[in-house]
Amino acid sequence: MAAPSRAALLAVVALLASAVAAADDARALLARMERALASRNYQGVFVHEHDGHSETLKIIHRAEGGGFTERIVSLDGSGREVLRRDGESRAYFPDQHAVLVESGQRGGLLFPGLASLGSAAGQLYAVSEESPTRISARATRVVVVEPRDDLRYGYRVWIDDGSAMPLKTQLRTADGRVVEQLVFTELTLPAHISDAALQPAVVTRQYRWIHHEAVNGDMAGRPADATWDAAELPPGFRLTGNSTQTVGADRRTVTHLVFSDGLASVSVFVEPQAHPSAAGQPVSIATTMTHLGSSSALSTEVDGHRVTAIGEVPPETVQAITRSLRVGFAPATAAVPGSRP
Repeated sequence: MAAPSRAALLAVVALLASAVAAADDARALLARMERALASRNYQGVFVHEHDGHSETLKIIHRAEGGGFTERIVSLDGSGREVLRRDGESRAYFPDQHAVLVESGQRGGLLFPGLASLGSAAGQLYAVSEESPTRISARATRVVVVEPRDDLRYGYRVWIDDGSAMPLKTQLRTADGRVVEQLVFTELTLPAHISDAALQPAVVTRQYRWIHHEAVNGDMAGRPADATWDAAELPPGFRLTGNSTQTVGADRRTVTHLVFSDGLASVSVFVEPQAHPSAAGQPVSIATTMTHLGSSSALSTEVDGHRVTAIGEVPPETVQAITRSLRVGFAPATAAVPGSRP
């Protein structure tokens, strides 16, 4: 077989260089979108579709001094609202006369972490740009973030060429099936948003307030025999958070582990069994897998502890991370494909 000509080799090199440049342009566009979401005021109406269900919501987002205040209201009858400010999230449920307060929340409610494609994640996802199109009469560029395996979801994002705001986003499986979709039907970028626009519409005088404190880094009270880690993680995932908190009237310790590949993440909560059987032996915990929108959740038993894992990943990824959990292991991370030890 004849060796390839110099012209053919140069053509291949040029093609590869063009592909790399296109990926860099697509990543730059994602970074521009991230800056727009973080620094702009915006308000609008969007449709959220998942699991065959559709919900219309209104969002009001005000950027302020490096932070933000954000209010989302369901327009489909429930009156449910979510308000985020200064790391705290308040979810108002008029049908249940309850408010759920969670602390330690980061990022806005829309598209968290989409532009956080570091060098490691770049080996796990292929980033490219498709032909431009139009959405709601706006010139729009389309960025595709495709996983290189079946262990994580990918994205397709339609970004307004003028404002860099995402007009539509899809979460997709590796074979292209749409798991979740958000589409703006109305979007404006006001220079000013009033305090009144960010106040909940419900009167909470008779509501139950339920407080959930996020896990923190305080290791005090951690049992000596409950140092949790993972032996073999799925490719690209690594342990990025390990903390504990004391919960419930019985003051039991719950360990919170976070595993991430730089874009997708899985939270794992580990707690000792609370209720022994009549014979004094721990009760066996049945393994259950559930799905809610794009999230997969697994509840099972590991070394006599109840383990709950949840993440916006395929079920196989949650199962693999849960199977890797061990007590007393030294920190372990999975190598990124193509990386050197």
